Amino acid sequence: MNPQASEQAKIRVLMVCLGNICRSPTAHGVFQKHIDDNDLSYALEVDSAGTSRYHIGEPPDSRSSSAASQRGYDLSAQRARQLADEDYQRFDYILAMDSDNLREIEARRPSEARAETGLLLDFAKSEEMEVPDPYYSGGDGFEIVLNLVEDACLELLAHIKDRHEHFSSLR
Repeated sequence: MNPQASEQAKIRVLMVCLGNICRSPTAHGVFQKHIDDNDLSYALEVDSAGTSRYHIGEPPDSRSSSAASQRGYDLSAQRARQLADEDYQRFDYILAMDSDNLREIEARRPSEARAETGLLLDFAKSEEMEVPDPYYSGGDGFEIVLNLVEDACLELLAHIKDRHEHFSSLR
């Protein structure tokens, strides 16, 4: 397959929270590690964004980066950005960390959007429906985020492998 065709065939996932410095960068980093560990970069791509403009250009919160690093995830290359209209065409999945951000994603959705939207934890085995914002919590809030996101990302990867034909040889 030529590189251009390969790029077009990729399944793209966008993780979204409010400021793009805690939850969505963590989900981005966890899902990226699953992509890398399974040699799936030819078929999958992940990014993250925020619904707000608060932190554009900033790295992830140091507490998120530290907690993630302790579990083997690298968030260092990420920089916060805001959800853009183009994202609705570029990505196959736009997954919010909570219902407030999902409502914002849906409210901004252009009529020609192709992305499926939902909550990341829709894919999790957990009974939790939302990834809580750890920004104003203690250090354990970042561990809770990681626990929820790790489960959801594993299940999301399984869902994508089951649903998309690029992965038929991996089933």
